[in-house]
Amino acid sequence: MPETFASAVIPADAGTVWRTLRDFGGLAAWQPAVLRGALRREDAPDRVGGVRTLFMADGGTVVETLVALDDGERSLTYDIVSSPYPVRSYRATMRVLPVTATGEAFVGWSATFDCDPSEADGLIGSFRDTVFAGGLRALAEYCAPGRSGGPRVENTATP
Repeated sequence: MPETFASAVIPADAGTVWRTLRDFGGLAAWQPAVLRGALRREDAPDRVGGVRTLFMADGGTVVETLVALDDGERSLTYDIVSSPYPVRSYRATMRVLPVTATGEAFVGWSATFDCDPSEADGLIGSFRDTVFAGGLRALAEYCAPGRSGGPRVENTATP
């Protein structure tokens, strides 16, 4: 089963970063690969079992479900339900840890998935370098002290 991982030190405290990440419906606010995100109307942004639909910058649509949210560990895990990516059994986890020496936050974003072996290297690199690392760079900018912290785009609910 292929695995991929990216991490970054975010110039904000762990609590601030966690409040941003734990909003399962708020990914479009900081992830540049996502044009718009929508939670199902009946879902709260922190409800395990919640489903979000992501309308991607490349024109694709990804549907994900929140499978775990742990405020004590500052971690969330989600699965892809459907996407244009040639993956099966995709599960990703994001975790926030304090960097005690500086007051910043360390964020790790990992995923495991199944795919055709010939696709594995390309998918590992794409998720790591484009989706995760690009998203973490944008998260650092979004959470930077002194920034207004407003969303880039508006999230909407879907039926």
